[in-house]
Amino acid sequence: MKHPIIPIALVEDTKQRKRQAPKGRRVDPVLLVEVQQLLGDASRQPDLLIEHLHKIQDEYKHLSSGHLAALAQEMRMSQTEVYEVASFYHHFDIVKEGETAPAALTVRVCDGLSCEMAGARDLLAKLPKLLGREVRVIAAPCIGRCEQAPAAVVHQNPIPNATCDSVVAAAKAGATTHQAEKFTDLAAYQSTGGYGLLATCISGKLDVETVLKTMENSGLRGLGGAGFPSGRKWRIVRAEQGPRLMAINIDEGEPGTFKDRTYLERDPHRFIEGMLIAAWAVGIEKIYVYLRDEYHGCRNMLEAELTKLRQSKLLDGMPQIEMRRGAGAYICGEESAMIESIEGKRGMPRLRPPYVAQVGLFGRPTLEHNFETLYWVREILEKGGEWFASHGRHDRKGLLSFSVSDRVKKPGVKLAPAGITLQELVDEYCGGMLDGHSLYAYLPGGASGGILPASLSNIPLDFDTLQPHGCFIGSAAVIVLSKHDTATAAARNMMRFFQHESCGQCTPCRVGTAKASALIEKDKWDIPMLNDLSLVMRDASICGLGQAAPNPVDCVIKYFPHELN
Repeated sequence: MKHPIIPIALVEDTKQRKRQAPKGRRVDPVLLVEVQQLLGDASRQPDLLIEHLHKIQDEYKHLSSGHLAALAQEMRMSQTEVYEVASFYHHFDIVKEGETAPAALTVRVCDGLSCEMAGARDLLAKLPKLLGREVRVIAAPCIGRCEQAPAAVVHQNPIPNATCDSVVAAAKAGATTHQAEKFTDLAAYQSTGGYGLLATCISGKLDVETVLKTMENSGLRGLGGAGFPSGRKWRIVRAEQGPRLMAINIDEGEPGTFKDRTYLERDPHRFIEGMLIAAWAVGIEKIYVYLRDEYHGCRNMLEAELTKLRQSKLLDGMPQIEMRRGAGAYICGEESAMIESIEGKRGMPRLRPPYVAQVGLFGRPTLEHNFETLYWVREILEKGGEWFASHGRHDRKGLLSFSVSDRVKKPGVKLAPAGITLQELVDEYCGGMLDGHSLYAYLPGGASGGILPASLSNIPLDFDTLQPHGCFIGSAAVIVLSKHDTATAAARNMMRFFQHESCGQCTPCRVGTAKASALIEKDKWDIPMLNDLSLVMRDASICGLGQAAPNPVDCVIKYFPHELN
């Protein structure tokens, strides 16, 4: 069948005006030069976007729309892409045309549960008047110093056990940076045999199979919260076709958790040697270390010690180590969200499968590990897997580093046998409860691990022991509540945190956390509605944030109904 041909009249002048500039905001040549000078000789590859955003934020204390446009042009990215990444992270202050830039100095006061219980609200109420308009005072989610509650940060300088006087004094003195002190440096670490085990591995005196079996026999599990057997993870990634990459998670943002920072501030090289041994055993080509932005002193110290290592030639033949800086997003503690962030993107969790071990960083098989997991590698290999497994109580095996905060006499990181009970932990390692306080409740696994009453303080604390009670150990962040506290107040604090930190990718988490937060702020809780929300969030959220967010609320309903009457 022949179709009729419809003639189209020709227009003689078919020339179109050429666009004089690309779509979007015109780039100010002065601002472009400023960006170019800040970046210097650094690569403009897309995965360095967040690193370059930090350079602008550090220099100008905010991100102007003009600087964002200039950065986009310099990196050959769309302005939309640069903006959406910058706006995702809490530590980037975007200033649009016509808006006033924030004060040059920012004071962040942690409003996490531990700090709230220690008086953070009083600090937030008083500091703005005391510091004046030249200083911005804002509330911040947990900054990883729960044992020092209430904690504040003057620019990049943490103020432990903060008072109005100590914060004002630091701001007026210009004490805005932090340096780690009293840590084991390279020379001190080598004097006690440090890096000798790595040399033994590289020389072939210790073979890969022996290392893998020792790690498997130890029973060491991932200590970031998931608890996957470490030796098995090494085998899985090693079996994948190379090149293989490695990503180290030091973005501990779970409220109540501070163990990684504590160990890093004490003995960074024990972690580095464990990291390098893991890289050797698995056949890693490049290592990325992702460190939360709140740990400025740790970052400076770690970079300095890595420089010493490179100069000493100890890293010859080892994979390249690249530091990456977080930007204030709790969600980036989730392994796939962290990988997205390392790639210079918004930290939004990936759907699985495929798993990170198969398709991780830049599409390559990736060994992802928590800081503390690698911290134990040297000692396990030197003393044997059976040594690590020999510890434990109540039929559990291994050691756990508990971050203990709030109503105890001696808060801090407590290395204790796996399976220890909360009551034993408080009595034997924390000096008991504070004077005038008696145990009422506790959070065994930070914000997402649930809340248990004092009547259940005899449960062994370990992986898989708390699930029957609707809780989990996670990163072993233990927050202790007394008779002076309430579980409902704790749940409200936690849910506000989850609402603030939701990446917004999936509706169950984005809407569910907001709805649940609003419901539990009321005097009378709509329990049927909260139960429905919990079910939907657990079943339909993409990642663990949304799936675990209902835990505190569910526990209040189950174990503390008297608070709701």
